Amino acid sequence: MPTESVNGAELYYESDGDGVPVVFLHGVLMSSRFFSEQKSLSDEYQVITLDFRGHGRSEKTETGHTLPQYARDLEAFLDAQGLSDVILVGWSMGSLVAWEYVRQFGTDRFRGFVSVEQQPLDLEQEDYEHGVFGFDELRGLMELAQTNPHELAWSLIDEMLVDEPNTVEQTLFDEITRVPPPITSAILFDQSVRDYREVVPDVDVPTLVCLGEDETMLENGGVEYVADNTPDAQLERFTNSGHCPFLEEPERFNHVLSSFITVRC
Repeated sequence: MPTESVNGAELYYESDGDGVPVVFLHGVLMSSRFFSEQKSLSDEYQVITLDFRGHGRSEKTETGHTLPQYARDLEAFLDAQGLSDVILVGWSMGSLVAWEYVRQFGTDRFRGFVSVEQQPLDLEQEDYEHGVFGFDELRGLMELAQTNPHELAWSLIDEMLVDEPNTVEQTLFDEITRVPPPITSAILFDQSVRDYREVVPDVDVPTLVCLGEDETMLENGGVEYVADNTPDAQLERFTNSGHCPFLEEPERFNHVLSSFITVRC
């Protein structure tokens, strides 16, 4: 099992193919398993998938479950692998990690950025109209994480997919419940209260923003906000997808991603 030791944690990763490196970052409580449909891109690119600490097949460390630490882990991983000029693909929380990375390290390692189904801030704020929950709802999630992790898992799954077979839902459930409850609580809270509105305009590389139009987990307007406020961004809408267009419309997603890299990067 390939792992890289970074900042006191063993991170699981897979690397296939040669060419421009495309690094996929998964969402909160998820894992790299959900990018299986993108493995075919290894015919053209070096496809790299990575599990954040505490997630998937990476080490379940007791500490370090914040977006700033995940970003430092990403920098250490890219450095250890000798990777530069990368296309970074962030899905959901993966985009938050990418923006935190930009805040700490800039964009020198990036050739391009792809943000899939994420807005810069999830929490409701008076000066931000796209928040999806307040502190009462967040407290409810924290309580579920500690008292009924299975119910939390199914509540998240119900909002993620438009129409996928039970096998996909079961895989989602398996990966979410693989994360120990203390880690679930820590990273779910941390990623939910971070605000990256001031970082979005600092992404100065070609950017592709992917929006699933049947999304129920986030505000579509929040995803559009990213496209509108990133200097060199294009918005791609996936009409038959919810929160996971790379999984729900994989052929089209792969085509859009490949075209973006070829034409824009």
